[in-house]
Amino acid sequence: MFIIQSYPMAVFFCFITMLCWGSWANTQKLVSKSWHPQLFYWDYTIGLVLIALILGLTLGSFGDHGRSFISDLSQASNSSLRFAFIGGVIFNISNLLMVAAIDIAGMAVAFPIAVGIALVLGVIVNYLADSSSDPMLLFSGVGLVVVAIILSAISYSKLPNQGFKATHKGLIVSISAGLIMGFFYRFVADSISADFANPEIGKMTSYSAVFIFSIGIFISNFLWNTYFMYRPIKGYPATYKDYFTKGNFKLHLVGVLGGIIWNIGMSFSLIASAQAGTTISYGLGQGATMIGVAWGVFIWKEFKTAPKGTDLILAAMFGCFIMGLILVIAARA
Repeated sequence: MFIIQSYPMAVFFCFITMLCWGSWANTQKLVSKSWHPQLFYWDYTIGLVLIALILGLTLGSFGDHGRSFISDLSQASNSSLRFAFIGGVIFNISNLLMVAAIDIAGMAVAFPIAVGIALVLGVIVNYLADSSSDPMLLFSGVGLVVVAIILSAISYSKLPNQGFKATHKGLIVSISAGLIMGFFYRFVADSISADFANPEIGKMTSYSAVFIFSIGIFISNFLWNTYFMYRPIKGYPATYKDYFTKGNFKLHLVGVLGGIIWNIGMSFSLIASAQAGTTISYGLGQGATMIGVAWGVFIWKEFKTAPKGTDLILAAMFGCFIMGLILVIAARA
């Protein structure tokens, strides 16, 4: 299996994670005017499972290090399988709330609030399990992220086309998504061995863990996504019949692509964790917030109607995120 051998390479993989996690939602934006978000999400989960299987049978099976993908799955203990699966269930409900938040408030708002909260909470949770990073640098970086979250909320409140009800709802859904999302990574991390070259018996390598995690998302989708289909937070209900009769090949393909993009990021994050540690690997990956906001501001023009001065708040927000990420990287180096 492919294994990272150095911290700089691990940081590079974490940046790929950041790009993937911050960009996948563009696929939802591309089809949002013609395709129900919960129907999009079914294709998204198919993409997650598909790329996890492909990476497991390729990068997870080639080479002389560690256990191959199939061998690793066959020896995994029930507790390891359960932890990875539960991680998928937790992530799924949080991500469905994220999809709803993007639909209500846009990428420039949902990402910094939901993912920012998930970053702060997730770093704390993972640090309690893996305290190998410098706490002063680590939590100083996290503190700057908190400031960026506040600045994002302030900038959103200045949009003239957002009434109080829409603002309130968008913020509540984003915050709910972030609070739940902060816990999923720890469950998956607890299912994997700390040493991928000589993995612990019963534990899994990153490739197998991501596959079980993805299965957890797909299976729990029949519960979580079915509920949101018939009781959506915003918009009209959808049915399973709609999925097969109202969608075309292009719409389905875009959703699958979204899942592939996100899960490449998840896979790279766990691959990097052997050298970077789970705290740094997760924290850097959740820098996706900055990427998501950049898409929302510069590509989707979500703040084009904002009053004068909002651009300065957004600039300060980006600055806080960048400085925060630099400190998080330095905490391990």
